[in-house]
Order: sequence, then structure tokens, then C-alpha cells
Amino acid sequence: MAHPLFEISGRTALVTGASRGIGHALARGLLEAGCTVVVNGRDEDRLKAAAAALEDTGGTVFTAAFDVTDGPSVVAGIAAAEEQAGPLDILVNNAGMQLRAPLLDFTDADWHRIVDTNLTSAFLVGREAARRMSPRGHGKIINICSLQSEVVRPGIAPYAATKGALKMLTKGMCADWGQYGIQVNGLGPGYIETELTRPLVEDEEFSSWVRGRTPAGRWGRTDDLVGGVLYLASPAADFVSGQILYVDGGMTSVL
Repeated sequence: MAHPLFEISGRTALVTGASRGIGHALARGLLEAGCTVVVNGRDEDRLKAAAAALEDTGGTVFTAAFDVTDGPSVVAGIAAAEEQAGPLDILVNNAGMQLRAPLLDFTDADWHRIVDTNLTSAFLVGREAARRMSPRGHGKIINICSLQSEVVRPGIAPYAATKGALKMLTKGMCADWGQYGIQVNGLGPGYIETELTRPLVEDEEFSSWVRGRTPAGRWGRTDDLVGGVLYLASPAADFVSGQILYVDGGMTSVL
């Protein structure tokens, strides 16, 4: 029997960027823990397919297709999510993207795109969720940060800039919203095997570097991230806020 501090069944969660990869795995974990889950993405067809793939959990899944980088779309999307699923208890800000290029060659358009997707989206969705959570006196917001919230490699400076800023936005949300009973924390994945990182996983030189650089000696799996989200979403973390939990096999701790 699970400890009651970790009991989150009956709660309602919204997971952004949940059509695939990490977001999809986190949505599955929340469903398996007994939550009602609203999955978000921009592509309605892909989102419906993702929701159908989660039905084997036996949980209740809703879809909310909206653009997390557009303020009015976020307001309408969260209103629609609450109309379908009820008041949100948990928000997982997972939507994100990666663009790799030398910083000297990085275009203005790509800079704005990655900032909007990785950082502005968390502000817009987080603010709208908090506006609804604050009068109710409780809420959990989990921002999906990154190993690159702390460290960086050549070719991904703009991505690291957004993830470092997301770490500080997490702390700022904690500072502003703690008074309303809302806890805001970050989860920082290390190198995780997903559809999007498949080319890196298959690059033997890069994969060998990841395994050698990670004390756990392997790539992470999306399932490795589920426990951290369930903990941060649970009453066990009611006095935990403004923290980033790195799930990286130890990579941030070693030279």
C-alpha cells in the first residue's frame, strides 16, 4: 500500500507538449497514478492519436489543442480544459524544442522561436493556470527544465539560455505564488532517449560520450522521469517549492 503522502488519485492535470516523448510518458504516469489528464499539443490529429494510445491506462484523458506560445490561445485553451476536465490541480509545462547550430550562425527567427517555445510558453500557461489555482488556494506547477539549465555544450547555447531562464522563472513563480498555496518546481532531465533524440542515440561517438559522462553509465528513459513528477505533484512536496530536481543519472554532479 502506498503512503498517503504520495496519493494523487482524483486530481486533474494538464500536460503541455504531450503528443510524444517526455510529455506523453508523464501524462501516462499521471493517469496510472489515478489522475484525470488533459493532454495538450498544437496538432489536433496527433494529439487525438496520443490520447488514444493512453486509453489502456483505464484513466480519463481529454485533449486540448492550443498554441502554448500565443496568449489568447492559452487563455481559451485552459478555459476549455477546465470545462472538460474540471479545475486543474496540476500543470506540467513540458512543451519545448531544440535547435542546434553554431551561435555565430543562429538566426534571429530561430532565436525567437526557441525562446517562445521553451520559455514564453511556460510563462503564459503558468500564469493562466495560477490565475485559476490561486483563488482555490492550492496547485502544483512543474516546469520541465533540463540538464542544460546548469551546463552547456557547443551548438546549443540558445536552448541552454531558455532552460536556464526557465529555472529562474520557476523560482520567480515560487516567490510570487507561494502565498496562494501553489508550489512551483522544476524537473531537469539529463540525456533521455526519445523519438527526438534518436539520431543522437544512434550516433555511436555521441552515445559513448553520454554513457561515459553519466555516472549511471546509460541514457535516461522517459520512465525515469515519471517518479519525480509524481513526487512533485503529491502532498509529499507541499513544502517543496522553487527547486529543480535533476534526473540525469548524476551527470550534473561530476566533471
